[in-house]
Amino acid sequence: MGELRGDEDRWQELARLECFDLLAGAPLGRIAFVDDQGPAILPVNFIFDRHMVVFRTDAGSKLDAACRGRRVAFEIDGIDPATRTGWSVLVRGEAVEVTDPAEVRRLAEITPQPWAPGVKAHVVRILPAVVTGRRIVARGGQPEQPAG
Repeated sequence: MGELRGDEDRWQELARLECFDLLAGAPLGRIAFVDDQGPAILPVNFIFDRHMVVFRTDAGSKLDAACRGRRVAFEIDGIDPATRTGWSVLVRGEAVEVTDPAEVRRLAEITPQPWAPGVKAHVVRILPAVVTGRRIVARGGQPEQPAG
């Protein structure tokens, strides 16, 4: 984990394994991609499987980005407004649709039911190129530990 560098620097870089732990415990994140109308950021519920973000979707922008193997960003966070502390994890990588029938079946058994309405018959995974995270700590204090 990164070191605090003084009173004005109130953030710490998270170790890759801590980022993985946070990803494994979060039920909802946001995927960012660029479509024909420009940048878009949409919420998705997901699982973190084999060091990859996996979510189900239906036809549309998220699937289009995955079918084209586009670079995307995926972000999760946790905040405490009362203490003005929190953390965030950012995954940058390539979105790909999972098409192998055996893998689609395996993932269908472990992915959560999508919160959004619709069939969500397609499975997308993000192949991470970069995983980073940071924690904002209370001024003069130690970092808040995430619940769970």
